[in-house]
Amino acid sequence: MDSTRVRIQVCGRLAIEVDGERRESRLPGRQGRLLISYLVLHRHDGLGRHRLVDALWPDDPPVAAENALYALVSKLRAAIGPDLLSSRGSVRLTLPVDSWIDIEAARDGVHRAESALALHDWGRAWGAAQISLFVARRGLLPDEDRDWVVTTRRELDEIYLRALESYAAAALHLGSTELPTAERAARELVTLAPFRESGHRTLMSALAAQGNTAEALITYDTLRRLLSRELGVSPSPETRRLHHELLRNEDPASTT
Repeated sequence: MDSTRVRIQVCGRLAIEVDGERRESRLPGRQGRLLISYLVLHRHDGLGRHRLVDALWPDDPPVAAENALYALVSKLRAAIGPDLLSSRGSVRLTLPVDSWIDIEAARDGVHRAESALALHDWGRAWGAAQISLFVARRGLLPDEDRDWVVTTRRELDEIYLRALESYAAAALHLGSTELPTAERAARELVTLAPFRESGHRTLMSALAAQGNTAEALITYDTLRRLLSRELGVSPSPETRRLHHELLRNEDPASTT
């Protein structure tokens, strides 16, 4: 089993690949997709059958729910391979240590991006953030509204914002041809999270670095009015300091 190669994508369109062979078409319908997604998201847990019944049928469990679950698990084992899914006692997805899971790659990518930023390793941050952006933007099970799905979607939304923040900052510090990238990413961050001041600061810096200082100052004024109107507060000291630097025509990237 250690030599088995497994890749699973739960974000966006579900995809399961075992030793180069796609298996998702073998899943037993909608409930099979829900079950494999839940097992992937909780693959380090031993899952009792009552917990799985609640995950699959939270409001209206079928008659003889445990029998229905047993049949579903059996079909799932046949679809992905019995060595990958343990059904004795608790149910657990047992994957090789080098398996690739997209949501785990997104979590790891954003942590690596933020760590690289702290070390001023702009290139590494730029690359790691893109992995998280690519995965997180796909979302999860768009037609489902179970609590565990909604909770994971919120996590993906936050991963996306953090990755976008890291990506924009890394592109800013890389400079040159990456400045328009920094501007685009910062504009998206401002749109998605208008009260997250880091996006406004990166946008201000990227605009100024491209010679658009007046537009950078307008960006600050837009933020100032938004915070005053909605929250009754002023921009943070860090944002005000950047504004003062722009007024003095200093290089914003040198202090961002």
